[in-house]
Formats: sequence, C-alpha cells, structure tokens
Amino acid sequence: MLSDVLNRPWRKRSRPRRRARTAPGGLAAAAAVTAAALLPAAVCATPASAAPTHPAHTRTHYYLSLGDSLAAGYQPDAKTNVPGVSYTDQLYQRLKKNDPGLVHVQLGCSGETTTTLLDGGICSYSGARSQLDAATAFLRQHRGQVTTVTLDIGANDVDGCFSASGIDTGCVLKGLATVTKDVPRIAAELRAAGGPGPRYAGMTYYDPFLATWLLGSSGHTLADLSVPLADTLNTVLSTAFRINGFRVADASAAFQTNDFAPVDAPGLGTVPENVARICALTWMCTPYEDIHATRQGHALLADVFQRALEARGTGR
Repeated sequence: MLSDVLNRPWRKRSRPRRRARTAPGGLAAAAAVTAAALLPAAVCATPASAAPTHPAHTRTHYYLSLGDSLAAGYQPDAKTNVPGVSYTDQLYQRLKKNDPGLVHVQLGCSGETTTTLLDGGICSYSGARSQLDAATAFLRQHRGQVTTVTLDIGANDVDGCFSASGIDTGCVLKGLATVTKDVPRIAAELRAAGGPGPRYAGMTYYDPFLATWLLGSSGHTLADLSVPLADTLNTVLSTAFRINGFRVADASAAFQTNDFAPVDAPGLGTVPENVARICALTWMCTPYEDIHATRQGHALLADVFQRALEARGTGR
C-alpha cells in the first residue's frame, strides 16, 4: 500500500469546529488513547518460523498467505515489514493452536498491485516470475497439505488516486477496471492449483481516507466521497472472491466504514464512528499519516479472517 498520500501535515491544519481540544501529545497520543478506549487488547503474534521442528507423529500442514503490504506486515515506524505484526502472522498463531504441524508460507509483497501479483516486478520469488506463480506452484506441489489460503489485493490499484486536494475519478475508474479484470483470474488460478482441499478467504478493505475528516469542512467532504468509492472496490472484490469459492473476510464491516454516527472519541472529540476506528486502528492519525494498520488493526483483521474461515456454509 502507498504511504504519504496526504499533501500537508494534519498537525499544521486548523481544527474543525466539531473537534474537541486535542490531548497533550497531538494526534499520535489521541490515536493511542482512542485505540485503548475502543478495542480489547490485541493478540500479539510471534514470528512464524520458516522451518519449525515437530514431533514425528505430527503431520506438516501449510497456511499460504498472499497479498500486499498488509499481508507482509509493513509498519511505517520501522519502514519495513515487521515479523509478528501482520494479520497473517497473527492468524497463523491462532490456527497453529489447533494444528501444531502448521507452517506459514508468507508471500505478501509491499506495494503489490493486482497486475504485479500476476506478472511480477516488485518482489522476487525463487524459481517464479510473480507472487501468483510462486503460490500456484506451491499449491500444486503440496496438494493435500495446504489447509488455508488467504489473500488481500487491490488497494494499491486505487490508493494513489486519493490526496488531500481531492479524488482523481479517472484514476479510480481505471484502477477499478484493472481490479475487476485481474482479481477473478487470481482467485480462479489459486483454486485451480489448490483444488477443493484448502479453505480460501479474500479480504475487503477499510477506508483510510476517512481520516481526512479531521482536516475540517473540506476534509469532511473528501471523507464522505471516499466511502462510496471504497464500497465499489469492496463489491468488486467480494464478487470475485465468492464466484471462485472464497470466503469473504469483510474488513470494511469490521472497521465500520459506512457508520457516520457521531461518537465521543478520547483525544479527538466528537467524530464519526468510522473516523474514530481509522484513527484507532491505522497510522493515519499519527505523525506518519500512513494508511497501514497498526498491530491492533492487524489483530482485528486476523479476527475477521478467523471468523470467515470458521463460518459454516461458505466455501469449503
């Protein structure tokens, strides 16, 4: 996913009339207070081991994760992927409790678009030109051993269309067209390679640009406009996943993207519920002004995937 999408630092903006006085420490402190107030303690995952040892009687199974920087666990404060933070790492630790022989094969690539996931060009994979080629090869080679496949992709196709000055509609339409074309192919190729054995799940996205609400009246307009565009992207993704037998991990619903009901958020004053959640669960309301989920945000994403995987009557 792309960082630094807003053109000007929020801390230099005049405060909107509906916003209460910010607590000492600025938006970074406010976001931390909001996270503590809105959320239970996050599940802290430990890094997945590439070659764990198991008792002789334990059969090795695999959890294969694909996607962009969310799947990889990028954190702006470290400026790199951080082991143990991503929803994929946290989900792995939960799945492993019921399957001690489970191994996490993590292929997520920061900056990946649907096009580069198909064709390569950002991350390198031994013996494969792209993330999808690496994934399908692994699935074919380990038929009967892969229990779970997760995927998040598509955000980077449209995130660059947003800025503090507005939304480039032409850019959004082009990105949506690419996602509409590519994601069904990605999902279909994964299913064809893995067969009916694994549980497959794909993710919708939260809307980080709701945080522009804090910029005042112009930010309110931009936040309002961002939601139907996020909904459109998520409809495209959900449709592509479902028609290919994927369960849908609905991160958009978990982040309450469409809920503009006012709430009193510690450190932020009265803001919409969806804005409070973005500030609590991503880096958008911190000095980093970054769209990536925090550890707490990744814990919620892991919850969403876990519920989707455990649900009856959807996919395998």
